[in-house]
Amino acid sequence: MNDRAHCSAVRLRGIAAASIALCAAMALTACGGGESADSPASPSTNPSQSSVTPSASASESEDPQAAQKRAVLQAYNRFWEEQVKAYSRGDATGTEVAKYAAAQALSATKQDLSELRSQGIVTTGEPTHATSVDKLQADKKVPYAKLTDCLDSTGWKFVYAESHKPVDMPTNRLVRYVTEVEAEKWGNQWKIVTVTPQQRSC
Repeated sequence: MNDRAHCSAVRLRGIAAASIALCAAMALTACGGGESADSPASPSTNPSQSSVTPSASASESEDPQAAQKRAVLQAYNRFWEEQVKAYSRGDATGTEVAKYAAAQALSATKQDLSELRSQGIVTTGEPTHATSVDKLQADKKVPYAKLTDCLDSTGWKFVYAESHKPVDMPTNRLVRYVTEVEAEKWGNQWKIVTVTPQQRSC
């Protein structure tokens, strides 16, 4: 891959691609250093069963926002499930990405898919997550939430669609890193509006 080209795409979008496909997995460290990929890997779990979704046993009497927090985390979980589908086929058609993403997150995903498709690249596997809700403002006119995700892309691979050969990656790229996420509730649906990978491991 041409890291310089990916770095340019990252800078143009402010390192805020919701999919993180090009920004973090392919060019995060290539654009300006970063930590080693030798960080210990997180437990390998399916995103639909990972810590993205909190335990329903949390007592709402202890945390009156527990139900809303669960809803936000479930939306983020589904956002990633649908993205994994889209990246595995190089197209969001037939997925529900637009149901769980909006604004910058959705436009960045579409742009990433277009760039990958132009190079004949798709993905296999999936990333894992450890996500927490740091702020929840459910009483706003447009309810708002801020999340932090420790995203591990170890099991998410980029391959050439025709040959299925792996795409060469920078050896010192971050594979497990902090991601800052913002969500808003549009009507009855929480939507992910920004996903910003940070240049630090977790």
